Amino acid sequence: NSFPNIGFSCFGSLMRTLNSYHRTKTIWHHGTPCTNTHPISALFLIVATLFITRLFDHLPSALHNSSQCSIFNQDRSSRKLIISRFNAGYISWPERGFGSHLSLKIYVYDENEIEGLKPLMYGKEGNIDVDICYQGQWGTQVKIHRLLLSSRFRTRKKEEADFFFVPAYVKCVHMLEGLTEEEINQTYVEVLSQMPYFRRSGGRDHIFVFPSGNGAHFFTSWKTFLNRSIFLTPEGDRTDNKNSSSFNTWKDIIIPGNVDDEITKNGAVLVEPLPLSNRKYLANYLGRAQGLKGRLQLIELAKQYPDKLEAPDLKHDPPDKLFKMEYFEHLRNAKFCLIPRGLSSWTLRFYESFFVECVPVIISDQIELPFQNVIDYTRITIKWPATRIGPQLLEYLESIPDEVIEVMIARGRQVKCLWTYAPESEPCSAMHGILWELQRKVRLFHQSAETFWLHNGTIVNRNLVEFHNWKPPMPLP
Repeated sequence: NSFPNIGFSCFGSLMRTLNSYHRTKTIWHHGTPCTNTHPISALFLIVATLFITRLFDHLPSALHNSSQCSIFNQDRSSRKLIISRFNAGYISWPERGFGSHLSLKIYVYDENEIEGLKPLMYGKEGNIDVDICYQGQWGTQVKIHRLLLSSRFRTRKKEEADFFFVPAYVKCVHMLEGLTEEEINQTYVEVLSQMPYFRRSGGRDHIFVFPSGNGAHFFTSWKTFLNRSIFLTPEGDRTDNKNSSSFNTWKDIIIPGNVDDEITKNGAVLVEPLPLSNRKYLANYLGRAQGLKGRLQLIELAKQYPDKLEAPDLKHDPPDKLFKMEYFEHLRNAKFCLIPRGLSSWTLRFYESFFVECVPVIISDQIELPFQNVIDYTRITIKWPATRIGPQLLEYLESIPDEVIEVMIARGRQVKCLWTYAPESEPCSAMHGILWELQRKVRLFHQSAETFWLHNGTIVNRNLVEFHNWKPPMPLP
């Protein structure tokens, strides 16, 4: 996005303005004033540049790879550290679509600021242990909150915020019997009615984490109150007994599930990947059947081909339970990790497989995966029809040479940092990916059916009361 010094200050000023427009809220960039000596030449150069730019946009994507490997370039120094890691041609972040740097501000509601937030985080008695909520596959509800509290993109001024983050640990609170589903619904409505900025935008700039296959269904009235808000969720589909999805492709963001810190950390990890030649099985499935057709089929297939497929019928309790260390030791002992759907379409096993370096074989037709705009999953995973679980699957996997498997594993090794919820000091993490996805949704203007404005930009409600005078509780959009 840079141009040589061609002597036309007005052209340079205009191009700098155009380049900065999508990254910031600045409407005009002041440079050296244009003179009357160059207008025709400047106009010609603008037209020529636009023509050449359009031409390059249509060139094969491989020609862009050298500029696309700066995956999370917060600054030039960090970009240099990362370029060597993301140059394989299957990742293109962020230059092509997002610009060259992050520029957004997120306000995080304080738990003492809004009545009702504490019960959504600690239960109505306030006795839920957040450290328990931090663990397990739904720990994203706590981790994202904590990482945003220390983020350089956090602002403490509501009036300058691009987004508003609403902390809640409802999946954990519900599981630990801190709130019933009905109490969760009532508390959410109470919380939202005290947020003038939620009312102002109709919730369009408010972010909620729903970390499980239930999605937003824990808040049973979400369709009424949160149908415009941004959901961070690993679940892009909802096809179990509720038979309705709370995920919207255009506003929501698929996030990775929470992989155990002991397997994702860079230092001494729980287990190390095994060389392919030392792995006992062609493939494995290590999960509970839960009465689900695909999982039961894999367990039966393993009984027919015990030398190729490991798929024990696991239970919640010993002796048919694998504890954490045993689980990962078994998981790493196959070339392919089979990923059938659970009660909903996503499963944590997909992310775990990258850390033991087995190739994920997705057997979940409706699954949605995170960061699809920058990751070509055909290069690092296999997706197999759920209607074709049988010997044909094993025959196909057995036909893939080890050399090809090694290449897929190497590619997966480059992107697995995107599944780790790490501080911003790390050059690559799930949070960086989420922030880039959020930046694509930054708007200068948010419209609501219950918000009005006057000729001087003053925001008012239906009774023409100015925004700064809105008093909770307010009727919700």
